[in-house]
Amino acid sequence: MLRPDPFSLLLISLAGSVHAEQNLPTFAPVQIAEHVYDGGWEHYVGGGLAVFDCNGDQMPDLFAAGGANPAALFVNATPEPSGDLSFARQTPDPLALTGVTGAYPLDINGDGILDLAILRAGPDALMQGLGNCQFTPFADLGFTSAEQWTTGFSATWEKGNTLPTLAFGTYVDRSDPDGPFGTCDDTLLYRPADGSYPDAQALSPGFCALSVLFSDWNRNGQADLRLSNDRHYYVKGGQEQMWAMEPSPRLYTQEDGWRPYALWGMGIASRDITGDGFQDVYLTSMGDQKFQVQDPSAGGPVWTDVTYGYGTTAHRPYTGGDGRPSTGWHAAFGDVNNDGRDDIFVTKGNVEQMPDAALKDPNNLMLQQADGRFVEIGTEAGVASLHRGRGGALVDLNRDGFLDIAVVNRRAPMEVWQNAATTEGNWLLLRLDAPGPNTRGIGAFVEVEADGHILTREVTVGGGHAGGDIGDLHFGLGHATDVKVRVLWPDGSVGAWQPIPVNQRLTLTP
Repeated sequence: MLRPDPFSLLLISLAGSVHAEQNLPTFAPVQIAEHVYDGGWEHYVGGGLAVFDCNGDQMPDLFAAGGANPAALFVNATPEPSGDLSFARQTPDPLALTGVTGAYPLDINGDGILDLAILRAGPDALMQGLGNCQFTPFADLGFTSAEQWTTGFSATWEKGNTLPTLAFGTYVDRSDPDGPFGTCDDTLLYRPADGSYPDAQALSPGFCALSVLFSDWNRNGQADLRLSNDRHYYVKGGQEQMWAMEPSPRLYTQEDGWRPYALWGMGIASRDITGDGFQDVYLTSMGDQKFQVQDPSAGGPVWTDVTYGYGTTAHRPYTGGDGRPSTGWHAAFGDVNNDGRDDIFVTKGNVEQMPDAALKDPNNLMLQQADGRFVEIGTEAGVASLHRGRGGALVDLNRDGFLDIAVVNRRAPMEVWQNAATTEGNWLLLRLDAPGPNTRGIGAFVEVEADGHILTREVTVGGGHAGGDIGDLHFGLGHATDVKVRVLWPDGSVGAWQPIPVNQRLTLTP
């Protein structure tokens, strides 16, 4: 069933863009208290951003990693839906940790209040949300963490469990005297038992995972674990990985259809772009970024690289005058102009002072065209920052139906841009609300039918670079007004198609 959000039965005027023939979005910078991701070698990577509603006011808040600086919570103080964005820095003591590389929101204990998995160069932490943006370490889950260097996270609910399965992607083993090259740590898998977490299972070999994502890629009801790995430190013998989440996890191999592939893996974005209902992926790296389309007819975990054909390489800066190869970090799909086609946002920035990579390396905003190709509009949109971008978010921060942007920078202040909401196009914001333990419907597929096309969203926790968001699913609809929605829930139940009006926020329940 669905129910309207009582605070946001809000129709917006679809004013024409100044570039109406191209429907180009524009963004305006938002003033926000200074916050910098900084520190030594351990914080060349990371810098993640968690976006979630921590006080129940239906507005997304921001939790930003700080590295050597304390992490910071920015509570959304926007006065009303569709208002000018405003954030107040209000970090409770339990969240003001140093050594934080990233964070992901999820409801771990099924009480309906969002919690945080916090990644660190040091022991990781699971923080219980208490409401009103207050947190405390979980006291009764049995979760323990050693002094690893954590750079990725994902979670899923496996069948029969009341707690989520957690995966922590770790980077270089800093304690190995032969390091750092060739000393990648293992991925750590926490499978719950009897309402708590036993010691982690090491998924070996590890190849320095910088992004991890549970995804039901073949839609068989079981999420498997994809890892994007950094070849800079595994040096040789490594590759991208996907673990089949069987009772004893196993790596997919060429016998299954998996294609060995190596890159400087930084981030994963997943979305059905081709319209076949299966998840395609965008993988960030140094030099070429990779866009890979899933081939469901292959019967195995097969993705085909289509980067050049779709115009998504983003391999060199498009402004700033630096022609050296570009370095990608966080990636996200989203429809920034509500034309019904998903676009791609990528944060960019030199690792530190790498001489073979661009120092002036702007973020990418690639707009999908009617023919499926993507074109760069970062300069025109106003988001071509030349800071060292790391984590980011492409989320509607003021619930006006238009996606906004936030980026955590290394050695420079965090940046937020508000979508000017001047492009033409209808939209939906859809939120899942399910009975516990999996209150946010992680693992569900939400399908929206608009003008004969089906737009699909898989509800996941993970991916990106060291951070993610949980909350409203945004759908750009173009000029479609005849719209239906259904949810394929994680327990296998399938909701009926229901007609819904456009330009509003709805909560969907089983």
